Amino acid sequence: MEKLDIEGSLVKLEVISTEHQADLREAVQDGNLWNLWFTSAPTPDSIENYINKAIQENAAGVSIVFAVRHKRHNKIIGTTRFMNIEATHKRLEIGTTWYAKSYQRTGVNTECKYLLLTHAFEHLQCVAVEFRTHWHNFASRKAIERLGAKQDGILRNHRIDTTTGCLRDTVVFSILNSEWNTVKKSLIYKMNKKYE
Repeated sequence: MEKLDIEGSLVKLEVISTEHQADLREAVQDGNLWNLWFTSAPTPDSIENYINKAIQENAAGVSIVFAVRHKRHNKIIGTTRFMNIEATHKRLEIGTTWYAKSYQRTGVNTECKYLLLTHAFEHLQCVAVEFRTHWHNFASRKAIERLGAKQDGILRNHRIDTTTGCLRDTVVFSILNSEWNTVKKSLIYKMNKKYE
């Protein structure tokens, strides 16, 4: 896959590689993120498999998985991705995002999403970008709404958690290309306030 690093003021999104393994293991332990039953964060012991699967998805063109580097601290603090890419229909999803607990609610997520949305709408010419989250992940739902995404609906009994066997209701949000200019202006305003 060609090099596709995306850089902002706070973060740099680097296409994931085996070089990120030790840093991601440390990041996921900040807050014991794998214990949050409604998230998709890997355990420290499964980081190698997590990265290898991400690299395979990148090669197959179904995802572009990024390690998130905090620029000021020069530290990998989590991951995010383009996924469920449908190039023919000019749609994709942004998801499977997790950050070390100490970097949550710091402006990192807003800038990551701004960078990804800019790339999706302005370079890939997407007509819609989706976000999906577990019904019980209230923090994620609020964060997606703060971005300016609108809720499309709820997919009931959408997935079976392979660890717990519990059924997951998935909340689907999206931003359309016709909404992007307004969403972009709002995100820039929010990011500027964080940096003041």
